[in-house]
Amino acid sequence: MLRWRLILGGVLVAGLAVLVWFDHTATPPGIWLMPLALTASLLATQETLDLVGQRLPRPNAAVIYVGNVATVLAVWLPHWTTAPAVAGLSGPLMVFALAAAALLISEVRRFTHPGVSINQASAGAFVLCYAGLLLATLAALRLVAPAWNVVPLLSVIATVKLGDIGAYTVGRLVGRHKMAPVVSPGKTWEGLAGGLVFAVAGAWLALNWFPAWFGVAAVPRFGVFDWLGFGLTVGAAGVAGDLAESLLKRDAGRKDSSQWLPGFGGVLDLLDSLLVAAPVGYAWWGLRLGMGP
Repeated sequence: MLRWRLILGGVLVAGLAVLVWFDHTATPPGIWLMPLALTASLLATQETLDLVGQRLPRPNAAVIYVGNVATVLAVWLPHWTTAPAVAGLSGPLMVFALAAAALLISEVRRFTHPGVSINQASAGAFVLCYAGLLLATLAALRLVAPAWNVVPLLSVIATVKLGDIGAYTVGRLVGRHKMAPVVSPGKTWEGLAGGLVFAVAGAWLALNWFPAWFGVAAVPRFGVFDWLGFGLTVGAAGVAGDLAESLLKRDAGRKDSSQWLPGFGGVLDLLDSLLVAAPVGYAWWGLRLGMGP
């Protein structure tokens, strides 16, 4: 299993690196990464529906698939058209609201007896948010600061994934005190501390070196409090995202979200920490650069 994990991990990293490299000079921006985001949304939606369906009545899957794909598309399309008023997260938020309304209407049509519709609608709204809106926020990091190109997106990925590596390594070596023994028995407070140190290192790398690597000449340049604050907040959000998906799997009685990726599990098992970290990273970039939503 470790062999598969190493092989597939290398392939995934190399594939993402190639897409990012092509995308950072592409016109319109995001044209190479959009298909990846849409594919991830479809797979994440399927996995979340499956997990939710283990404990709740299954919501209207058709509405949710269409809603989540449209929510992710709403990230890119305004930047490729003449609709700047719905750029940023305004477009995805509007589509999310429309999808939620459509979900409620669909439950009216599906109603047969009391005691089911509220659970179905609640489950559906959760899937729209988790596999749709949060993933759209991750995708929106590609466009949150055009002058900074792919740096905002990569800053979150590098910070979170280095934090994951640090938490796993330190936890395995010196972890003694369980952090969430019922939800995720393998996580320790020592691992959390190590993960945050690695996350800060990832933030330092991303904020100080990535701009030069991708030809970004934008200002401001970031200081110690920037990469320290970014690393700690985004890293902590990544841990929260990991625990959140562990909670879903634990409640559904599953070890992995699916078996799409040997050695890793499913798409959610790869994206879990990024989904919760994305809004924190987006807010940080927006506030730091003085931009609106």
